[in-house]
Amino acid sequence: MLRFCLSLILLMISSNAWSANIQAMRLSQAGSETRLVIDLDKAFQYEVFSLANPARLVIDIKNSLHTSQLKLPDLLNSPIRAIRYASWQKNTLRLVLDLHHKVRYDSRTLGPKADYLHRLVIDLHDSPNTAPTMQSVLASDRQPETAPAPRQAQISAKPAEIATPKPVATINKSKKDMVRRDIIIAIDPGHGGQDSGALGKHGTKEKDIVLSVSKRLAKIVNAEPGMRAYLTRDTDVFITLRQRIKRARENKADMFISIHADAFKDPKAKGASVFVLSQRGASSEAAQMMADKENAADLAGGISLEDKDDMLASVLLDLSQTASLEASLEVANTVLAGLKRVGNVHKKHVESAAFVVLKSPDIPSILVETAFVSNPDEERKLNSPSHQNKIARAILSGISNYFQRNPLPGTGSPQQHIVSSGDTLSMIAQRYQISMLELKSSNNLKRSDINVGDVLVIP
Repeated sequence: MLRFCLSLILLMISSNAWSANIQAMRLSQAGSETRLVIDLDKAFQYEVFSLANPARLVIDIKNSLHTSQLKLPDLLNSPIRAIRYASWQKNTLRLVLDLHHKVRYDSRTLGPKADYLHRLVIDLHDSPNTAPTMQSVLASDRQPETAPAPRQAQISAKPAEIATPKPVATINKSKKDMVRRDIIIAIDPGHGGQDSGALGKHGTKEKDIVLSVSKRLAKIVNAEPGMRAYLTRDTDVFITLRQRIKRARENKADMFISIHADAFKDPKAKGASVFVLSQRGASSEAAQMMADKENAADLAGGISLEDKDDMLASVLLDLSQTASLEASLEVANTVLAGLKRVGNVHKKHVESAAFVVLKSPDIPSILVETAFVSNPDEERKLNSPSHQNKIARAILSGISNYFQRNPLPGTGSPQQHIVSSGDTLSMIAQRYQISMLELKSSNNLKRSDINVGDVLVIP
């Protein structure tokens, strides 16, 4: 039976492997790490290798002949100078990433999940003084045993062998009217009821502070076009940790943000922190879900595990958890960057822990420790409405930046663009594939001058 199930899965994948076309390309950055995600409509095989003098990364996608113009991501401040693409040999699409300097890299595939398609993930580790990894990786989406061996001629390709794509005229495709849904942000104020959480020197209760911050965050989220907030609690009540996750899932949350305030025996401890689920926590949760799958109480990416054999259920759960953890880490980095502009941070990087509220396998989840209520100075700030607003705006900024980089299919995002350093009006127009005239008209701009922090409406 196991052999039959595996054969059936491979047959289903291989039947869809022909002519995989790129649907979208997304770029995100966190410190010295850059991630390029390529969405494809079918399972695919690929090969990645690097070239020097000048530095380039070459991606060959097998059984793909993409003839229409690709929408390229914004490459500003990334190690990628330009992206070129063209047909290469028979039924192969070659993408060439022209780099500012050599980088280390990793690559892997992710299968479809919920609204996501098949994905090729390329991680660039920006260390100019480190030699690039001269490797060739040939992979198949969930079927490595059927992949043909890479040919030596492709690995040792000379610069002249890389096809330079011919200019492609811009094609304005009319979009069919579709029902747009809001992005739902589940906001979880920690503790509540008989559980007061941490206590400050002057009597401040964590449960009260985080509820106030959460309500402020919900208010500005609801004011954002295309976003809607859901509070797991809006009064001083006690809710179990599992119930918080359940409520978020029942309300079809796209993201889960748990708000807390830290405490420590040393009153000098200070700063905000952002946590994601640790791999250890993810593993223990997977084991529990596998053990309890017959109860059909937990889902993996919206798929019930109850009627799946152990191996298939494990694969589905692993795919769901991997995608969720990657998304959680990306949004955690953007939120932490926003909190750094508000005040101190306890650690300069995102931390990980086995918090129960972060264990949803199908919802990107982060936990924000807003500050140390045990620190008298931070306790005073946490009681300030203006400081609470700053924290809420910093969190929203991180959430918005994440969904601008990773718009969800079927939602209205991105509808706004926050101008960053180096942005020009023409670059923004090109990024969203609209004309300068449309962009100016929608924002009542008579000139092309824009300032950092300006919020532009995207028509």
